[in-house]
Amino acid sequence: MTVTVYAIGGGQMVEAILRAALRNKIIEPEATVVTDVSEKRVNYLHENYGVDAQTTINEKKLKSAEIVLLGVRPQDDWEKITAQIGAAEVSAQVISIIAGVTLTQLQTASNTEIAFTRIIPNTLTDTGYGYSGVTLGERAERELVTPFLESFGKVDFIPEEQIDLYTGYAVCGPNYVYNFYIALTNAGVLSGLSRKQANAIALENLKGAAKFLELTGKHPYELLDINNSAGGVGINAQHEIDASGFAAGIQNAVLAAVQRTTELGKKG
Repeated sequence: MTVTVYAIGGGQMVEAILRAALRNKIIEPEATVVTDVSEKRVNYLHENYGVDAQTTINEKKLKSAEIVLLGVRPQDDWEKITAQIGAAEVSAQVISIIAGVTLTQLQTASNTEIAFTRIIPNTLTDTGYGYSGVTLGERAERELVTPFLESFGKVDFIPEEQIDLYTGYAVCGPNYVYNFYIALTNAGVLSGLSRKQANAIALENLKGAAKFLELTGKHPYELLDINNSAGGVGINAQHEIDASGFAAGIQNAVLAAVQRTTELGKKG
């Protein structure tokens, strides 16, 4: 079953969401409208995805949509846009990806009763992996929004007070993995492997280790014990990791990300 979607804002995150939803056939190009202030962006989205893209909001099409994706930036005039959605008397489920803007703020700005859902989307939409944090508003209908949300990754329904935490930990999660991958491949090159070899080996180890954790359900310490024989190579490597600031560095990065997203939310 497909749904009709009207996206307001055509930035990269909205594009990634729509691309995944189109690929998974939750939406169809002819039943998808995108509005963006940039004519260049509008032309790009139409030419690449076949969606109906325009620079001004078409209230008739907005009113007929089943899902409205509110994807403007926090610094844009989201209050005016939300008021316009309210004035159009839409019956759609309105899904907001505006960072730092709460459900209460959206409801107030709409000046009417609208079914809002707030999400923090993951950036792994093309892979089907990654969790999006989702908070349902008072009038939101979970069964209506879930198929669309699941078309671009996994969904974790959370209380709104966890949104900032989720942004810093889950949504920024790929950043921590990318940094680990870079460090690991550089170590391979430092040891004498070619860059091509180091990249391929590190990627296989990342995929394999993640899959092994999933398949076995074991704690990582149990799996480390398999690799770390007495006085062997693995336990010597483990000693260096334990003596370094590796774990604290990752933890401090997460806490810094959570703190920053909290600050941005307060500014909003």
